[in-house]
Amino acid sequence: MIQRHEGASNENGSRHMALSDALKRILVQRLSLRIDPDQITNDAPLFETGLGLDSVDALEIAVAVETEFGVPVTEADIAELHSISRLADFIIKRQPELGSFNA
Repeated sequence: MIQRHEGASNENGSRHMALSDALKRILVQRLSLRIDPDQITNDAPLFETGLGLDSVDALEIAVAVETEFGVPVTEADIAELHSISRLADFIIKRQPELGSFNA
């Protein structure tokens, strides 16, 4: 019988939620978006029909992630980061110790 550690699951969910909220604030500030961060849903597309971001914005997102979280983002990575949720997953996967991010 496999036992699941509920604390780890809850901790990851809390980290994901806190990181998603921080990412929304960072994107709104860095990209000068005219939207309240709370109005951005975690699964809303960042590019094209979602927030309407473009390739220049994608580069700014990459710089912000590296600056704020110490996680480098390549051009290939950017193509996969379609939403706040995917961006948070990407950071968590590459930075397991997410105890210190500036939000």
